[in-house]
Amino acid sequence: MDYSPLISLMRTLALDAGAKIMKVYAAPDFEVRSKSDESPVTEADEAADAIISAGLRAAYPDVVLITEEQADSHALKASTFLIVDPLDGTKEFVKRRGDFTVNIAYVENGIPQRGVVYAPAKGRLFYTRADGQTVEETGDLLREKPGPCHEIHVSSPDDSALMVVASKSHRDAATDAYIGKYAVRDMTSAGSSLKFCLLATGEADLYPRLGRTMEWDTAAGDAVLRGAGGQVVHFDTHAPLAYGKAGWENPFFIAYAPGVTLKK
Repeated sequence: MDYSPLISLMRTLALDAGAKIMKVYAAPDFEVRSKSDESPVTEADEAADAIISAGLRAAYPDVVLITEEQADSHALKASTFLIVDPLDGTKEFVKRRGDFTVNIAYVENGIPQRGVVYAPAKGRLFYTRADGQTVEETGDLLREKPGPCHEIHVSSPDDSALMVVASKSHRDAATDAYIGKYAVRDMTSAGSSLKFCLLATGEADLYPRLGRTMEWDTAAGDAVLRGAGGQVVHFDTHAPLAYGKAGWENPFFIAYAPGVTLKK
């Protein structure tokens, strides 16, 4: 895979999808439906998915494409694939809280190699360059011309005073109990894959997830975090989180900056 054109395309598609999402977000009202798993879906999810899927299939017709909004793709099996969550954090979108993202990733042999996470309501765009280093692009975020980019890196954490980030919509007693095993300086909450990005920028040190997630929820954020020096591991074994699993469902996991002493 030649990563340069792939990253350029993923960036452009994320911006295009984000622009469509924001048009729906700005409307006085929009329809919210429930999927078979009772999770919400809106016209913004579907419109963003159509934009991204069309672009990726045109450019990479021979690469398997997995996307949350196309149930037929969930029956596919692959270890190398493109994977998309066109609107991660639909609950945050519906509540107009801004913590939603466009996620696009390329997974090779079970490892998220490159990814883009775009938070259109916050004007934040993160992606891995062709060389694997993660950057945050700033400025006007024009689709035709990339703006200034600066490399981002995880923190050098202090085990005696950790900054922890947790889910806004999925925080529970088990998560709180696990966080209680650490010496925590402060906590913040964030929706969608922004939690991975806060780790990647050094704004947080630790993100435990003791709840159900799918690979399209995490692959892009995982790639962004890896490219900034972070890690995502299985909650129980602390083995690196692998992708291409049957059913596309993740185990519980821990995302962190190396230097954090992980607890069992």
